[in-house]
Amino acid sequence: MRRVGVVLVAAGSSTRVGGEVAKQFQMLGLRPMFIASLEPLLPFADEVVIVAPAGGEGDVETALSAAGLSVTAVVAGGARRRDSVENGLAALSESVEIVLIHDAARPFVTAGLVGRVLDAAAESGAAIPAVPVPDTIKRVEDGTVIATLDRSVLSLAQTPQAFRRDVIVSAYSALGDDDVTDEAAAVELAGIAVSVVPGEADNTKITDLKDLEIARLRAEAAVGLGPGARVGIGIDCHRLVQGRALVLGGITIPFEKGLDGHSDADVLTHAICDALLGAAAAGDIGRHFPPDDPEFKGISSIVLLKRVVAIAAENGYEPASVDATVVAEQPKLAGHIPAMSAKLAEAMAISPSAVSIKATTTEGTGPEGEGIAITAHAVAVLRERARI
Repeated sequence: MRRVGVVLVAAGSSTRVGGEVAKQFQMLGLRPMFIASLEPLLPFADEVVIVAPAGGEGDVETALSAAGLSVTAVVAGGARRRDSVENGLAALSESVEIVLIHDAARPFVTAGLVGRVLDAAAESGAAIPAVPVPDTIKRVEDGTVIATLDRSVLSLAQTPQAFRRDVIVSAYSALGDDDVTDEAAAVELAGIAVSVVPGEADNTKITDLKDLEIARLRAEAAVGLGPGARVGIGIDCHRLVQGRALVLGGITIPFEKGLDGHSDADVLTHAICDALLGAAAAGDIGRHFPPDDPEFKGISSIVLLKRVVAIAAENGYEPASVDATVVAEQPKLAGHIPAMSAKLAEAMAISPSAVSIKATTTEGTGPEGEGIAITAHAVAVLRERARI
């Protein structure tokens, strides 16, 4: 099993955006931009290092704590991008085999893209996502067109970029004191081939104030209530028993007991399903997936969630945001929340920043406090699907 280390580069000064707060720390919806950029990477990461502006490490740690996240290290950046990346690489343990390097100013990366880049890097040693150039490209000198470039062989590079650790470290070492604008350039200069996987047009980089304003609108649309929005609530409870795996939010959690039920008994996903169905006025989970139907025996509740999203679509709606709480005395769930949020977000085709998962206890009271059962509550917002 490959061990993956993430380096999130958040050390830029954000001169093109301006203002007292750098762009990567501006709020997008419910989270700072750097956290929105980090969340889709967390399910793949064994270690995470965030490279912050020198002197701003404490602010980053405070924001992470407020979001319920912990990382391996927060380190200071350097004068150049390569200095910042090398500082991040140095903070990873020697056991890391694959390094995933991402810009904190790309908050709309998806888990699917992260997975593709990692798989390609594991096979070839170096991989980047890229998208085709959509416009005609002119080479211009002194205000005059010198040439029209063949855009069929041009691509726009994105992050995250992934490398075997030995590849990226040796590539930077071979650079001497030169600088590069992205990590793949260092690898190219070292004579090592870089694989390319399809990027995503929505994986845009926030570079100026206009980009930031558009990003805010995208984030707010994902979590806010707009015209035609619908709200639903859901609740589910299952008994804990021996001999079953404990599945919550699509993630199998190590524990001595699991939840009893016809499917995988994932109470968190079931509560979200009911909330979505309620918002769509489309009945409840039992109506669509009867507990006595053999088709659903042992089925993953993530599969059911995807079907619920399809039902909502048939009714003219799509998920916008979810807020859920799991009530359980044991096990402790805080460390699993990022993975659960990412898994659920992927199933609903929304950003992990629009999926809020919380965990609480009942201080030893009731069936949850006595370790008899686990309960989940959820509120879901649906928005009208775009009609084209």
